Amino acid sequence: MTVESLSRQRVLHLLDSFARGDLDAALACCTDDVDFLTHAPIDVLPHMVPRHGKQELRDLWQTVWSRYSEVRYKTPHVVAEGDAVATYMHAYFKKRSNGRIVQFDMAVFYSLRNGLVTEIREIIDSYDLVQQVLEREIGPLILGERAE
Repeated sequence: MTVESLSRQRVLHLLDSFARGDLDAALACCTDDVDFLTHAPIDVLPHMVPRHGKQELRDLWQTVWSRYSEVRYKTPHVVAEGDAVATYMHAYFKKRSNGRIVQFDMAVFYSLRNGLVTEIREIIDSYDLVQQVLEREIGPLILGERAE
């Protein structure tokens, strides 16, 4: 098996474990010094601050699971090159508060070291995500218009 296919397989295992809510299995795919960074508005999503290490990543993932009862992914594109894996995903998170589905696209880039994920970098369509999380149009707020 090539390094690329092993790296791809390990990232998909991490995603599957997270989507099942098995945080221990997902964290077992990561180095102790794993780094997580997402490009999201932390004033609206304060739990999405940069994280370093397994405990901080666990805290983030526990917060996500406290807010959402179901997590699903579709990964139409997964590209691996050596110890680097890039994914393009459609994500679906079901809110615990009202059962609404928040769906968004994201690109996630993983770096591996010795077969474990050492970096996770996410790029999310945060404008759309924030509207879904807040359940309101944010365009008028940005433009300084009165919301109706």
